[in-house]
Amino acid sequence: MTAPILVSAYPVSPAFVEWDPELEGELLPAICALDGVAGLEIPWIGGIHKFDNDWFLANVPAVALAVTPIPFVMGQLAADRGYGIASASVGGRAAALADLRRVAADVARIVDESAASVAVVTLHSAPRADSGSVDALARSLGEIASWDWRGAQLVIEHCDALVAGQTPEKGFLTVEQEIAAITQASVDMGLWINWGRSAIELRDADAVTAQIAQVAASGHLAGLALSGAAAGESPYGYPWIDAHLPIRSTYPASESLLDDAQVAAALAAAGDVPWLGLKIARRASDATAADALRTVQRNLDVLRAPVPLSVRC
Repeated sequence: MTAPILVSAYPVSPAFVEWDPELEGELLPAICALDGVAGLEIPWIGGIHKFDNDWFLANVPAVALAVTPIPFVMGQLAADRGYGIASASVGGRAAALADLRRVAADVARIVDESAASVAVVTLHSAPRADSGSVDALARSLGEIASWDWRGAQLVIEHCDALVAGQTPEKGFLTVEQEIAAITQASVDMGLWINWGRSAIELRDADAVTAQIAQVAASGHLAGLALSGAAAGESPYGYPWIDAHLPIRSTYPASESLLDDAQVAAALAAAGDVPWLGLKIARRASDATAADALRTVQRNLDVLRAPVPLSVRC
């Protein structure tokens, strides 16, 4: 396994909930110093940093970043269910595009004013699929791709699709629809698969492996993030919550369906994927930078373990 790894900084950092610049200032470079880690995934929630943009620009390590606006998107959807770049609503689509222009401006600011670079920006096929369409998404992708992203790769991060009879966490478009929109728009974009979000959609760990293989075979797989989900109640919340559960062997109480064998199967299905991600939440008891770093290291050890011959494609 040689793909560079991006570790999602915000679900593992205690300082993301209650601002502690000293803790985050210790944790971020320590994560980036771990073997195999190329950089961080950071959230865009209306700005570069949840608490202090200037602090982040001055303190982020000189690494590659993935910027994800999904927390902001979900906040907007709570107020306007027609919000999103795949929206059939003219106003909802326009609002989402305007916000992504703000993301592009902040990507430029990160590149210009910090030591970091921006390697990836994730897009999302909001709103819920019953309020969106492939055509609307394709129109948005064509426009977004024309903007200056300072060399960052644009990807659609697949979230759980709307499935009849299931209560969705996101309920966006299917991978087939997202690929169709990319093709229709004739843009250079790929798909970013998050294992846990696909598990929330498919409700079957082996089906997630099949979906990863399907996207890889299509030539559109740009990244695979390892993040867990559970079928029942867990310390992270209700069944099928999108809470970035850790790999099961690192915290059995999580009840995560993402165990060591599923990690190996996912990596084998992904093949020579350009990027890997590790997106796991800290334990409730992780109160210090050292605690959070230990959680990252334990999960990273599983991710970096050799893939057994029995599951290689």
